[in-house]
Amino acid sequence: MHMKPSREDLIALTHLNPYPRFDDGRPRVPDDLLERMKSVTTEQAWSVLHKHGYERNFEGNWKETHPGHILVGRVVTAQFLPHRPDYHEAVQQAGLAEGRSNIGGQNSWVIQTLVENDVMVVDIFGKIKDGTVIGDNLGTAVQARTNAGAVIDGGIRDYAGLVQLPNVNFFIRGMDPTPIMDVTLVGINIPIRIGEATALPGDVVLGTPTGIYFIPPHLVQEVVETSEEIQIRDEFGKLRLSQGTYTSGEIDVPDWREDIEADFTAWRAARNQQ
Repeated sequence: MHMKPSREDLIALTHLNPYPRFDDGRPRVPDDLLERMKSVTTEQAWSVLHKHGYERNFEGNWKETHPGHILVGRVVTAQFLPHRPDYHEAVQQAGLAEGRSNIGGQNSWVIQTLVENDVMVVDIFGKIKDGTVIGDNLGTAVQARTNAGAVIDGGIRDYAGLVQLPNVNFFIRGMDPTPIMDVTLVGINIPIRIGEATALPGDVVLGTPTGIYFIPPHLVQEVVETSEEIQIRDEFGKLRLSQGTYTSGEIDVPDWREDIEADFTAWRAARNQQ
Protein backbone atom coordinates (compact mmCIF):
# COMPACT_ATOMS: atom_id res chain seq x y z
CA MET A 1 0.00 0.00 0.00
CA HIS A 2 1.12 3.56 -0.71
CA MET A 3 0.36 6.74 1.21
CA LYS A 4 0.37 8.87 -1.94
CA PRO A 5 -0.95 8.23 -5.46
CA SER A 6 1.54 7.85 -8.29
CA ARG A 7 2.41 10.73 -10.62
CA GLU A 8 0.33 9.05 -13.32
CA ASP A 9 -2.65 8.76 -10.99
CA LEU A 10 -2.45 12.44 -10.02
CA ILE A 11 -2.23 13.50 -13.65
CA ALA A 12 -5.29 11.40 -14.49
CA LEU A 13 -7.17 12.75 -11.46
CA THR A 14 -6.49 16.37 -12.47
CA HIS A 15 -6.58 15.87 -16.24
CA LEU A 16 -8.10 19.32 -16.96
CA ASN A 17 -5.15 21.14 -15.37
CA PRO A 18 -3.61 23.57 -17.93
CA TYR A 19 -0.50 24.43 -15.91
CA PRO A 20 2.88 22.82 -15.15
CA ARG A 21 3.05 20.19 -12.44
CA PHE A 22 5.18 19.36 -9.44
CA ASP A 23 7.38 16.29 -9.73
CA ASP A 24 4.70 14.17 -8.07
CA GLY A 25 2.09 15.24 -10.67
CA ARG A 26 0.20 17.77 -8.56
CA PRO A 27 -0.97 20.84 -10.55
CA ARG A 28 1.17 23.95 -10.07
CA VAL A 29 -1.04 26.98 -10.61
CA PRO A 30 1.31 29.96 -11.19
CA ASP A 31 2.22 32.19 -8.28
CA ASP A 32 0.96 35.34 -10.02
CA LEU A 33 -2.55 33.87 -10.26
CA LEU A 34 -2.42 32.94 -6.58
CA GLU A 35 -1.53 36.53 -5.73
CA ARG A 36 -4.38 37.91 -7.86
CA MET A 37 -6.78 35.40 -6.26
CA LYS A 38 -6.36 37.19 -2.92
CA SER A 39 -8.62 39.98 -4.20
CA VAL A 40 -11.44 37.62 -5.26
CA THR A 41 -14.60 37.50 -3.16
CA THR A 42 -16.45 34.30 -2.35
CA GLU A 43 -19.43 35.46 -4.37
CA GLN A 44 -17.29 36.19 -7.43
CA ALA A 45 -15.76 32.72 -7.23
CA TRP A 46 -19.25 31.22 -6.83
CA SER A 47 -20.49 32.89 -10.01
CA VAL A 48 -17.85 31.18 -12.14
CA LEU A 49 -18.00 27.77 -10.49
CA HIS A 50 -21.79 27.80 -10.58
CA LYS A 51 -21.72 28.58 -14.30
CA HIS A 52 -19.57 25.51 -14.90
CA GLY A 53 -21.63 23.18 -12.70
CA TYR A 54 -19.29 23.03 -9.69
CA GLU A 55 -21.90 23.22 -6.94
CA ARG A 56 -20.11 21.34 -4.15
CA ASN A 57 -16.82 23.21 -3.78
CA PHE A 58 -17.68 25.52 -0.86
CA GLU A 59 -17.82 24.94 2.88
CA GLY A 60 -18.66 27.57 5.50
CA ASN A 61 -18.96 27.85 9.29
CA TRP A 62 -15.29 27.96 10.29
CA LYS A 63 -13.24 29.44 13.08
CA GLU A 64 -10.07 31.30 12.03
CA THR A 65 -6.80 31.94 13.83
CA HIS A 66 -6.19 35.13 11.82
CA PRO A 67 -9.57 36.68 10.91
CA GLY A 68 -9.28 39.10 8.02
CA HIS A 69 -6.25 37.36 6.48
CA ILE A 70 -7.29 35.89 3.12
CA LEU A 71 -6.02 32.34 2.66
CA VAL A 72 -4.89 31.37 -0.85
CA GLY A 73 -2.72 28.47 -1.94
CA ARG A 74 -2.42 25.12 -3.69
CA VAL A 75 -4.17 22.22 -1.99
CA VAL A 76 -2.31 19.33 -0.39
CA THR A 77 -4.95 16.93 0.93
CA ALA A 78 -4.81 14.50 3.82
CA GLN A 79 -7.42 12.19 5.29
CA PHE A 80 -7.63 10.46 8.68
CA LEU A 81 -9.88 7.67 9.94
CA PRO A 82 -10.72 6.57 13.49
CA HIS A 83 -7.97 4.34 14.86
CA ARG A 84 -8.09 0.60 14.21
CA PRO A 85 -4.99 -1.32 15.42
CA ASP A 86 -4.38 -3.58 12.42
CA TYR A 87 -4.92 -0.80 9.88
CA HIS A 88 -2.80 1.64 11.87
CA GLU A 89 0.11 -0.82 11.91
CA ALA A 90 -0.19 -1.37 8.16
CA VAL A 91 -0.11 2.39 7.52
CA GLN A 92 2.83 2.86 9.87
CA GLN A 93 4.86 0.19 8.10
CA ALA A 94 3.95 1.58 4.68
CA GLY A 95 5.03 5.04 5.77
CA LEU A 96 8.36 3.78 7.07
CA ALA A 97 8.90 1.86 3.82
CA GLU A 98 8.41 5.13 1.92
CA GLY A 99 11.06 6.81 4.08
CA ARG A 100 8.78 8.65 6.48
CA SER A 101 10.12 9.21 9.96
CA ASN A 102 8.86 7.17 12.90
CA ILE A 103 9.53 10.23 15.08
CA GLY A 104 6.37 12.27 15.60
CA GLY A 105 2.85 11.43 14.55
CA GLN A 106 1.45 10.69 11.13
CA ASN A 107 0.16 14.27 10.97
CA SER A 108 3.78 15.39 10.68
CA TRP A 109 4.14 13.22 7.54
CA VAL A 110 1.74 15.57 5.77
CA ILE A 111 3.57 18.70 6.91
CA GLN A 112 6.89 17.33 5.65
CA THR A 113 5.53 17.37 2.07
CA LEU A 114 4.56 21.07 2.07
CA VAL A 115 6.27 23.79 0.03
CA GLU A 116 5.77 27.53 -0.51
CA ASN A 117 2.13 28.53 -1.17
CA ASP A 118 0.76 25.09 -0.27
CA VAL A 119 -2.34 24.83 1.90
CA MET A 120 -2.72 21.63 3.89
CA VAL A 121 -6.38 20.55 3.75
CA VAL A 122 -7.18 17.86 6.31
CA ASP A 123 -10.26 15.68 6.63
CA ILE A 124 -10.27 14.43 10.20
CA PHE A 125 -14.05 14.00 10.23
CA GLY A 126 -14.71 17.08 12.38
CA LYS A 127 -12.87 15.69 15.38
CA ILE A 128 -11.78 18.38 17.85
CA LYS A 129 -10.96 16.59 21.13
CA ASP A 130 -8.00 14.30 20.33
CA GLY A 131 -8.24 15.64 16.77
CA THR A 132 -5.79 18.53 17.05
CA VAL A 133 -3.79 18.23 13.83
CA ILE A 134 -1.40 21.05 14.75
CA GLY A 135 -0.21 22.97 17.78
CA ASP A 136 2.20 25.87 17.83
CA ASN A 137 5.24 23.72 16.94
CA LEU A 138 3.71 22.03 13.90
CA GLY A 139 1.93 25.26 13.07
CA THR A 140 5.29 27.01 12.99
CA ALA A 141 6.53 24.32 10.59
CA VAL A 142 3.49 24.92 8.35
CA GLN A 143 4.13 28.67 8.43
CA ALA A 144 7.82 28.27 7.61
CA ARG A 145 7.18 25.90 4.73
CA THR A 146 4.13 27.55 3.14
CA ASN A 147 3.56 31.15 4.27
CA ALA A 148 -0.10 30.30 3.72
CA GLY A 149 -1.82 28.14 6.35
CA ALA A 150 -4.20 25.20 6.49
CA VAL A 151 -7.81 24.07 6.44
CA ILE A 152 -8.53 21.51 9.16
CA ASP A 153 -11.92 19.83 9.43
CA GLY A 154 -11.04 19.13 13.04
CA GLY A 155 -9.13 20.80 15.85
CA ILE A 156 -5.98 22.60 16.89
CA ARG A 157 -4.21 23.11 20.19
CA ASP A 158 -1.89 25.88 21.45
CA TYR A 159 -4.20 28.55 20.03
CA ALA A 160 -2.36 31.33 21.87
CA GLY A 161 0.87 30.39 20.10
CA LEU A 162 -0.68 29.88 16.67
CA VAL A 163 -2.25 33.33 16.58
CA GLN A 164 1.23 34.85 16.91
CA LEU A 165 2.45 33.34 13.63
CA PRO A 166 2.75 35.79 10.70
CA ASN A 167 1.50 35.43 7.12
CA VAL A 168 -0.87 32.52 7.79
CA ASN A 169 -4.46 31.69 8.58
CA PHE A 170 -5.77 28.38 9.89
CA PHE A 171 -9.42 27.56 9.23
CA ILE A 172 -10.54 25.11 11.89
CA ARG A 173 -13.61 23.66 13.61
CA GLY A 174 -12.44 24.25 17.18
CA MET A 175 -9.70 24.18 19.81
CA ASP A 176 -8.82 21.66 22.50
CA PRO A 177 -5.83 21.09 24.83
CA THR A 178 -5.53 17.39 23.97
CA PRO A 179 -2.92 16.08 21.51
CA ILE A 180 -3.97 14.21 18.39
CA MET A 181 -4.65 10.54 19.08
CA ASP A 182 -6.78 7.55 18.09
CA VAL A 183 -6.67 8.36 14.37
CA THR A 184 -4.82 6.91 11.38
CA LEU A 185 -3.66 8.66 8.21
CA VAL A 186 -5.37 7.24 5.12
CA GLY A 187 -3.44 9.08 2.46
CA ILE A 188 -1.88 12.28 1.16
CA ASN A 189 -3.00 14.00 -2.05
CA ILE A 190 -6.11 11.90 -2.48
CA PRO A 191 -9.65 13.21 -3.07
CA ILE A 192 -11.25 14.15 0.24
CA ARG A 193 -14.49 15.50 1.63
CA ILE A 194 -14.56 18.71 3.66
CA GLY A 195 -18.10 19.13 4.93
CA GLU A 196 -20.25 19.32 1.81
CA ALA A 197 -17.30 20.01 -0.52
CA THR A 198 -14.96 17.75 -2.45
CA ALA A 199 -11.31 18.83 -2.57
CA LEU A 200 -8.65 17.54 -4.95
CA PRO A 201 -4.88 17.96 -4.72
CA GLY A 202 -3.77 20.98 -6.73
CA ASP A 203 -7.04 22.87 -6.32
CA VAL A 204 -6.62 26.49 -5.27
CA VAL A 205 -8.02 27.32 -1.84
CA LEU A 206 -9.75 30.65 -1.38
CA GLY A 207 -10.42 31.24 2.31
CA THR A 208 -12.42 34.35 3.25
CA PRO A 209 -14.58 35.36 6.23
CA THR A 210 -17.45 33.66 4.36
CA GLY A 211 -15.73 30.29 4.12
CA ILE A 212 -13.56 28.03 1.99
CA TYR A 213 -13.73 27.55 -1.78
CA PHE A 214 -11.84 24.81 -3.63
CA ILE A 215 -11.25 26.08 -7.17
CA PRO A 216 -10.16 23.57 -9.86
CA PRO A 217 -6.96 24.64 -11.65
CA HIS A 218 -8.66 24.95 -15.04
CA LEU A 219 -11.08 27.57 -13.65
CA VAL A 220 -8.57 29.67 -11.69
CA GLN A 221 -7.78 32.14 -14.46
CA GLU A 222 -11.46 32.67 -15.28
CA VAL A 223 -12.26 33.27 -11.60
CA VAL A 224 -9.46 35.83 -11.30
CA GLU A 225 -10.27 37.65 -14.55
CA THR A 226 -14.01 37.70 -13.82
CA SER A 227 -13.33 39.16 -10.39
CA GLU A 228 -11.03 41.84 -11.80
CA GLU A 229 -13.63 42.82 -14.41
CA ILE A 230 -16.30 43.11 -11.72
CA GLN A 231 -14.00 45.21 -9.54
CA ILE A 232 -13.12 47.66 -12.30
CA ARG A 233 -16.79 48.04 -13.26
CA ASP A 234 -17.68 48.62 -9.61
CA GLU A 235 -15.02 51.31 -9.40
CA PHE A 236 -16.42 53.08 -12.47
CA GLY A 237 -20.02 52.73 -11.30
CA LYS A 238 -19.33 54.17 -7.86
CA LEU A 239 -17.35 57.03 -9.39
CA ARG A 240 -20.16 58.01 -11.75
CA LEU A 241 -22.75 57.66 -8.98
CA SER A 242 -20.71 59.96 -6.71
CA GLN A 243 -20.45 62.45 -9.59
CA GLY A 244 -24.21 62.31 -10.18
CA THR A 245 -23.70 61.27 -13.81
CA TYR A 246 -26.04 58.28 -13.58
CA THR A 247 -28.68 57.05 -11.16
CA SER A 248 -28.40 53.85 -9.11
CA GLY A 249 -31.13 52.34 -11.26
CA GLU A 250 -29.01 52.91 -14.36
CA ILE A 251 -25.84 51.46 -12.82
CA ASP A 252 -27.17 48.62 -10.67
CA VAL A 253 -28.37 46.43 -13.56
CA PRO A 254 -26.81 43.35 -15.20
CA ASP A 255 -26.23 45.11 -18.54
CA TRP A 256 -25.54 48.81 -19.01
CA ARG A 257 -27.00 50.93 -21.80
CA GLU A 258 -24.80 51.45 -24.85
CA ASP A 259 -23.87 55.02 -23.86
CA ILE A 260 -22.86 53.93 -20.33
CA GLU A 261 -20.85 51.02 -21.72
CA ALA A 262 -19.10 53.41 -24.13
CA ASP A 263 -18.36 55.79 -21.27
CA PHE A 264 -16.92 52.92 -19.25
CA THR A 265 -14.71 51.75 -22.16
CA ALA A 266 -13.29 55.25 -22.64
CA TRP A 267 -12.76 55.69 -18.87
CA ARG A 268 -10.92 52.36 -18.59
CA ALA A 269 -8.68 53.16 -21.57
CA ALA A 270 -7.74 56.50 -20.03
CA ARG A 271 -7.16 54.86 -16.65
CA ASN A 272 -4.84 52.24 -18.16
CA GLN A 273 -2.70 54.97 -19.72
CA GLN A 274 -2.09 56.73 -16.41
